[in-house]
Amino acid sequence: MIYLRSLIFNIWVYAAIPIYGIVFLPYAIMSREGAYAALRTYSRHTLWMMKTVCNLRYEVRGEVPTGEVILAAKHQSYVDMLIITAHVPRPRFIMKKELRLVPALGYYAVRIGCIQVDRGKGGATVRSMVKGIVEQRGDGAQVVIFPQGTRVLPGVTMPYKIGVSRIYEAFGVPCVPSATNAGLFWPKKAFLRRPGTVLVEFLEPIPPGLSAEAFMSELETRIETASTDQNVEAGFPQGRITN
Repeated sequence: MIYLRSLIFNIWVYAAIPIYGIVFLPYAIMSREGAYAALRTYSRHTLWMMKTVCNLRYEVRGEVPTGEVILAAKHQSYVDMLIITAHVPRPRFIMKKELRLVPALGYYAVRIGCIQVDRGKGGATVRSMVKGIVEQRGDGAQVVIFPQGTRVLPGVTMPYKIGVSRIYEAFGVPCVPSATNAGLFWPKKAFLRRPGTVLVEFLEPIPPGLSAEAFMSELETRIETASTDQNVEAGFPQGRITN
């Protein structure tokens, strides 16, 4: 049954994107708020379908960030992005440039002001990222960055990239770390959506003004500790699905 449920849900996830894209397009063209409304509605409906079809629930812990902050989020799955989009008021993601070409979704991401970067270009990528964020500053958006740069499976170690500290230094606002165990239930490049509860936890903000070294150490410690605790709470002390 889990295979059938996963099939039905996976069809919904992708088929709904152009539907919402078309329905909300006039509103999105007229207003950035229309683009946010489209993404938020799609995210919430998909999360409802996830619960209804796959018996996969989610829980948001901690204080949802508002106002002008950096949200440094652990990224394990498509679903952690959906949860952030559904609950954070004005998320503005740092995204790889290729995603702008994704039908419907790419347009809406650009419309809400997501920062496009060329991955793999080192210092030029970081400078471009910071420039894009500073240029759009002042509208109260929450800048969302995945410090490891990509989805990382639970239990897998991957370094935190320096770009997040450059943003922290240039922006001069608090950074809210975010932990998740989403990869236990909706793993990267996997077909099955396993029953359970996905956790996304917004941790205590890191105040501005720390040195780059102190900030990076504090950020990684908070996120990795909380994510590991979530894995254990979900019954996976090794941090991964083993069957």
